[in-house]
Amino acid sequence: MKKLLIEALIKFFGGVIIVAGFLFVPAGTLKWTNGIVFMCLLFIPMFIAGIIMYIKNPELLKSRLNAKERQNSQKDVIKYSGIMFIASFVFAGLNYRFGWTSFPNVVMTIGIIIFLLSYLLFAEVLRENTYLSRTIEVKENQKVIDTGLYGIVRHPMYFATLFLFLSMPLILNSPISFIIMLFYIPLIVVRIINEEKFLENKLEGYIEYKKKIKYRLIPFIW
Repeated sequence: MKKLLIEALIKFFGGVIIVAGFLFVPAGTLKWTNGIVFMCLLFIPMFIAGIIMYIKNPELLKSRLNAKERQNSQKDVIKYSGIMFIASFVFAGLNYRFGWTSFPNVVMTIGIIIFLLSYLLFAEVLRENTYLSRTIEVKENQKVIDTGLYGIVRHPMYFATLFLFLSMPLILNSPISFIIMLFYIPLIVVRIINEEKFLENKLEGYIEYKKKIKYRLIPFIW
């Protein structure tokens, strides 16, 4: 347990430093209100969620810390997603520094609301499905979850992250970053299609679940 705690803290504070670097170095200052608000919204709930998982479900925390993707087809998705995030954060900082373009003031408030609601939705998905990890895999004795949010769409975690990620540029007041983040849509579509092929072969009952729950990501759309 102590080793898990140390690993979690190292990755958490490492993430804080890395994201701050991608935002505030291009911005040329630490006195960037949008950037500060975003960092608080992103990392304070993450820290609280980490503590809860450490106390109540350390195995889930351990699986969430495992970011090494085994599926070759998914490694490219992870790579391009990383490039997308870096570009989005860097251009948000540059946009603030040089004042290229901006959203109306109300957009930041809308972004904060969407972000927090998406975070809550993500937390609910974690509560419903203790098998979730950051990589595509099937764990021992894993069962298909078909209740709660999983009774609405087959991939509620990706539904939550879709709105979570698209709200980030709204908070950072960067239309350029929002355009960059739109690339998450095709990336997540590819990931879902590949993931479902894997689960059909590896997870008992998943084919029946697909027949029961029609929509993958967004109800009545896809």
